[in-house]
Amino acid sequence: MASSLSSREAFSREFSDAGEEGIGNGKREKFLFEMRSEAISPVKVFNVKDFGAIADGKTDSSKALLDAWKEACAWDGIGRVLIPKGTFLVGPVVFKGPCKSTIAFQVAGVVKAPGLEKFESDSWIEFQYVNGLMVTGGGTFDGQGALAWPHNQCPKMKKCKLLPTSLRFMFVTDATIRGISSVNSKLFHMNIVGCKNIKLQAINISAPGDSPNTDGIHIGDSSGVKISRSVIGTGDDCISIGPGNSNVSISNIFCGPGHGISIGSLGKYPNEGNVVGVNVRNCTITGTTNGLRIKTWQDSSILSASNFIFEDIVMNNVYNPIIIDQEYCPYASCTQLTPSRVKINDVSFTNIRGSSASQVAVNLLCSKSMPCQNMQLNNINLVYNGYGGPATSSCSNIKGTSSGPQSPQSCL
Repeated sequence: MASSLSSREAFSREFSDAGEEGIGNGKREKFLFEMRSEAISPVKVFNVKDFGAIADGKTDSSKALLDAWKEACAWDGIGRVLIPKGTFLVGPVVFKGPCKSTIAFQVAGVVKAPGLEKFESDSWIEFQYVNGLMVTGGGTFDGQGALAWPHNQCPKMKKCKLLPTSLRFMFVTDATIRGISSVNSKLFHMNIVGCKNIKLQAINISAPGDSPNTDGIHIGDSSGVKISRSVIGTGDDCISIGPGNSNVSISNIFCGPGHGISIGSLGKYPNEGNVVGVNVRNCTITGTTNGLRIKTWQDSSILSASNFIFEDIVMNNVYNPIIIDQEYCPYASCTQLTPSRVKINDVSFTNIRGSSASQVAVNLLCSKSMPCQNMQLNNINLVYNGYGGPATSSCSNIKGTSSGPQSPQSCL
């Protein structure tokens, strides 16, 4: 029920897929070397059609995908699960490891989610406990979210039932997700949980700007996550970095619509992990409600958020280009008035330029009980698009410095 590929054929096919994902000439040699190294092991392709999958967009092909995964995972070499062109109705499914060797999940077609009535959990497609995973192929995961969004009560209520996340990666290590698209997720598009050394490259994520809680990529309790060269437009954060993360790198992202790139929210639950080392560079943020944001809950648990670098960011008509909000509460009624106990340290904003849709272009509201320390504003040039005067800045409970040109005038 599966076919074998020679090392040369496997490499050629992988390179053909990646060629459509924007690999520049300067990176081509490195990419070729990596793929040749991968192709040393014997490769076997497990086409889901050989396991009974039907590409009519109506027949449930979940069992076929799970059967293909099980055989590929048990293969003593590189197992490649292939979803060819066509539309396949799938899910919810869990692809579980560990596997005998590295494993690839190659999507050339469209994988379509069923309606809410088919879900008992808050995941659609989930990968667990896999070491050496690659998800690629140029295909699309369609969450069919439009019919589900009216059932999302979480923006209004603290206690609510979570809708399914489209793609969840749990306890996955040394993985690459490259050249795939996710559209119209019911909740988050991608959720990275408890992972180590995972790369997301050339990802295309899309949902309407008014779709609730459709975060592009949400990261929790993970380390060594690198997100690059991707286009993300959603109804919530393009990328959100929750508690317990370290060594997160984000670069060359086009974000909008949505709520920008956010660290947080932090401190909602007891015993959350610290967030250490987030680097956001060379991104363009357009038409979002926030640009670069750090948000922590009032009456929060105790934790720290430190060593953040935001550099070379272009803002196009962003409502809150630079914002720290340590009084975060999204609900209509918030009764907790205790200051946040999340300590924010060592944060720099450098070469942030463009236009603001609000007059307060820089708004740094830190905690009364835990003032922000070592904040830096370097070379800021943000112009207010509206009427009533130039852009302004606002600082509360914060210690820091500014250097270079400052527009608006620095409040530090």
